[in-house]
Amino acid sequence: MPYRTISILLCGLLMFSAQAAERQQPKLGYQMTALAEPLPAPDFTLEDMDANKFSLQDYRGKVVLLNFWATWCPPCRREMPSMERLHQKFKDKDFAVLALNQMEDGDQVFTFTGDLGVDLSFPIVYDKDSRVSRAYGVMGLPTTYLIDKKGNVRFRAIGGREFDHPEVEKLILQLIQE
Repeated sequence: MPYRTISILLCGLLMFSAQAAERQQPKLGYQMTALAEPLPAPDFTLEDMDANKFSLQDYRGKVVLLNFWATWCPPCRREMPSMERLHQKFKDKDFAVLALNQMEDGDQVFTFTGDLGVDLSFPIVYDKDSRVSRAYGVMGLPTTYLIDKKGNVRFRAIGGREFDHPEVEKLILQLIQE
């Protein structure tokens, strides 16, 4: 077989294997764990890729879905579209999504978001030294917190989630109505 034919077959096999692996991944969960006692969410100020500053304090009066993630994290990739759908559904209510990228640069994130197949319209900020991640006690990615309007952490999820699941939406609506 000519070298070109073998190369084409190998590329096709690799693409098929990657697609098969993606299909075999378990479904994302939707459960969020309630904290026994609400904890004050540590405040921070971080920048997005355009050097715009975002402070958690600026979101006081809104329920915030705070997501810690990285481009190399497969569940992070899988949950991002559901975060965007949730953001679109609740953007006119007292709700916000804020994604904190861990130790990566704008080029990596730009490439990652361009490959998602969905345009993300919620802010992505950079926790370049993981200072905020440490303040929240993040032990693995993705980790997500639901913060109430008063600035208290009420729920936590470790691992990928389907954030536009009706049960998650129900939690968010309850927090918005408080």
